Amino acid sequence: MHPAEQIALILGRIYRNGMTTTSGGNLSIREENGNIWITPASVDKGSLTAADIVCVTPEGACIGQHKPSSEFPFHKAIYDIRPEMRAVIHAHPPALVAFSITHRIPDTNMIPQAKRICGRVGFAPYGLPGSEELGKKIAAEFRDNPDIKAVIMENHGTVLCGTDLTDACTRFETLEFCARTLIHASILGGVRRLTEEEIRMRENPQPTDFVHFTNADYPSDEQAIRSEIVRMVHRACDQGLMSNAYGNVSVRWKGNDFLITPSGVPRREMGIEDVVQIRDGRVESGKTPSRYLPLHHAIYCANPHINSIILTRPPHLMGFATSEVELNVRTIPESWILLKDIPTIQYKEDNLPIARLFDERPCILLAGDSVVVTGDGLLQTFDRLEVAEFTARSLIMATSLGKLYPISNGEIEELRVAFQVK
Repeated sequence: MHPAEQIALILGRIYRNGMTTTSGGNLSIREENGNIWITPASVDKGSLTAADIVCVTPEGACIGQHKPSSEFPFHKAIYDIRPEMRAVIHAHPPALVAFSITHRIPDTNMIPQAKRICGRVGFAPYGLPGSEELGKKIAAEFRDNPDIKAVIMENHGTVLCGTDLTDACTRFETLEFCARTLIHASILGGVRRLTEEEIRMRENPQPTDFVHFTNADYPSDEQAIRSEIVRMVHRACDQGLMSNAYGNVSVRWKGNDFLITPSGVPRREMGIEDVVQIRDGRVESGKTPSRYLPLHHAIYCANPHINSIILTRPPHLMGFATSEVELNVRTIPESWILLKDIPTIQYKEDNLPIARLFDERPCILLAGDSVVVTGDGLLQTFDRLEVAEFTARSLIMATSLGKLYPISNGEIEELRVAFQVK
């Protein structure tokens, strides 16, 4: 895809997801020949097209219909300092701006994936927007800390770089998610930071010793499941329930055979050919399944009534998963009817004890890790995920209003009988 098309596509996604405004933020890509493609100045981010993107040559000539972004100087400064980087994103997403204006850096040790994708985050002192001085301050942070790929800008926002635009965008989404989760956990009463040992346990290298099979067949019912998984993953990304970097889905096919999302494929770009077939515990040849494959497999084997699973990290639910506060879903009848009570349990490398918990409940939180939601079909599972995230969001909002009055035990029993909840 042409750099201008990439920038227009990614910026449109960032804008629709509420992580930039009509006038705020800018993206760029540097080509091998030194050309830098960058968003234009003073053009509506909500209707940007590839034709609006500006090319700045190594000699400083501007090619295009508009002037380049006023922040071009610090984009160029980053590329000069870190020539291995090919994309830069600058924006003002609310959670990262909250850290920017309190002069704090998000602690990426709260979720293993955030630590792996974002790494250590830098902090650049304030500079006048669009000035050479600001470019020098940002470049200095990237120069003095060669392991850093993300920087909080004092009273300004954030800037991130990557080996390509997908890499930079994945880091951007993950860091904003991390910031939101930290804020939600702080509102609830405090963040539980993972130890290095806990991170190591969760981030062991992707297994490579799967037993594979080569005679995969793809009948129409199997292909229908692939399509359903891809649609729901893309939908989850659009609704902020997953991002390019995280979230996995599986659907039972027949017996204990199922299909599952792959590892290492950006969620927004996933196609039906990427979905991995699991047969008799073996993996479709030539593919790498989600690292959570063993947990999915254990859940299906232990629970014949479960036909789909979603494991992901939406920011409000993760506020509870990364704090010591109970997620009390006895808020409105719909929440309890669909979810029952949701326990938070410690992550274990032994999957069977976790799998057995789903015999009596459809949803659990893995402390500091994720939410796991199950259902009879993928639409029901997705609905439960949405309701769980909405419930967590309502509970966080309610903390500023006063005491919470959950539905009573007697009222729960009435719901159990009226709606035949087991």
